[in-house]
Amino acid sequence: MSGRGLFGRLDWLTVFLYLLLVLIGWVNIYSTTLSDPNVSIFDFSTLYGKQLFFAGLALLGVILVLFIETNFFERFASIFYIICMVLLLGLFVFGKTIAGATSWYDLGFFNLQPSELAKVATALALAKFLSDIQTDLKLWKHQLYALIIILVPVLLILPQPDPGSALIYFSLFFVLFREGFPLFYLGILLFIIVLFATTLMFGTVWVAIGLVILTVLVYTFKKASLKIPLIPVIGTIILSVLFSLSVNFVYENVFEQRHRDRFALWLGLEKDESKLEEIRKTIGYNTYQSEKAIESGGFFGKGFLEGTRTKGDFVPEQHTDYIFSSVGEEWGFMGTVSVILLFTIFFLRLVQLAERQKNGFNRMYGYGVISILVFHYFINIGMVIGLLPTIGVPLPFFSYGGSGLIFFTMLLFIFLKLDSNRLKDGV
Repeated sequence: MSGRGLFGRLDWLTVFLYLLLVLIGWVNIYSTTLSDPNVSIFDFSTLYGKQLFFAGLALLGVILVLFIETNFFERFASIFYIICMVLLLGLFVFGKTIAGATSWYDLGFFNLQPSELAKVATALALAKFLSDIQTDLKLWKHQLYALIIILVPVLLILPQPDPGSALIYFSLFFVLFREGFPLFYLGILLFIIVLFATTLMFGTVWVAIGLVILTVLVYTFKKASLKIPLIPVIGTIILSVLFSLSVNFVYENVFEQRHRDRFALWLGLEKDESKLEEIRKTIGYNTYQSEKAIESGGFFGKGFLEGTRTKGDFVPEQHTDYIFSSVGEEWGFMGTVSVILLFTIFFLRLVQLAERQKNGFNRMYGYGVISILVFHYFINIGMVIGLLPTIGVPLPFFSYGGSGLIFFTMLLFIFLKLDSNRLKDGV
C-alpha cells in the first residue's frame, strides 16, 4: 500500500479535531505553568516544553501506527494484552510511586504509566475476542471470558492503588452491550454501585433491612404480575448483604486515606464538622478552587495569561486533572462551551466511523475507543465542577502527561488506521 493512498483514505476531519484539541490543551498548559515569558516554548525543562516533546513522540507513534499493516493489530492483540498485564504486574516490584500510587516506571527522561498502554491493549483484546465467529455473548462461558479480559487489568491496578485508572476499564462494558451482552447485567452493575454507596452512607444493617422491606412490598402489591420465584430473590438478598459486608473492608483496607476522604466529602459520610472542614481544606480544596476559578471567568473570561487564580496557583494540579478550570477562568463561559462542543463533535464523528465499519473487529475496537475517551471526558469534567469525587482521571488530549497523550493518541489512530483500510479499493 502506498503512503499517498493511505493518507488519502484517512479521516481528516477526525485528525483535524484531534489536533485542535491537543493544541488548545497545550495552550492552557502553557498558560497554567508559565513563570517566565522570556523562556522559549521549546525549553524542555518547563512543563509546557515537555508537553510539546510528548506531542512530538505522539506524532512519531502516529506515523508508526499508520504504516503498520492493518491486520497486525488483530493478529497480535492477545500478545499485546499479555505483555501489558506483565508490565502491570512488574509495578509491584519495579514501580515508582508518584502522588501515593505506584503506577509508573521511571525511564529517566520519562515516567511510563503502563495502565494507559493497557487501555489500548484491553480494547484490542476485547475486540478480537468479540469478533471471533465462534463468540456468542448469549453463552455464559463467553460472557465470562469477556468479563475476565476487562477485569484482569482492574484487579492489577486497584492495589497500586489507582482506583481512577481502574474505573476507566469499566467503560468497555458499553462495547459488550453494543454487541449483545444481556442488558440485565447493566442493571446488576448499577445495583452494585448503588449498594456500595448506600452501605457507606447507612451501613450494612440498614441496607439489609431496606432490601427485605422492598422485597416484601413488591411481592405484596405486585405478586400477580411477578413471574420470579421467591427463592432466587432470597438468594439475591443474601448475596447483596454479603457484598455489603465486604464494602467496609474494601473501603478501609484497599482505599487509601485520601480516597476515603474524597468519598466522605462526596457522600457526606463525615458528621464531625471539624474533621469535615479539614477535609474540605485538603481533599476538597482542589474542587472548591476549581469551581471558583471557573466562576470568576464570567461570560467571556479574563483573557489569555490573565487568570488571577491560575497565576496565583490557587488550583493545585491545574495543568493535569484540573486543566478545564483554566479554560473557564481565562476563556469564560464561551470558552468552556466551545471546548465541550468540540469534544461533542469529536465523539459523534467517532460514532459515525464506528457505525460504518463492515469488519466486526474494527467496529468493536472503535466503540472501545469511544467508551474510554467519553468516560475520561465525563469523569474529568464532573470532578472539575464538583459533581464527582476527585479520582485522578485526566482530560483526553488536554491534561499534561506523556503517557496519557501518547497512548490516547495511539488508541485513536489505531482506529483511524482500521477505518482507512475500510475505504481501500472503494469498499
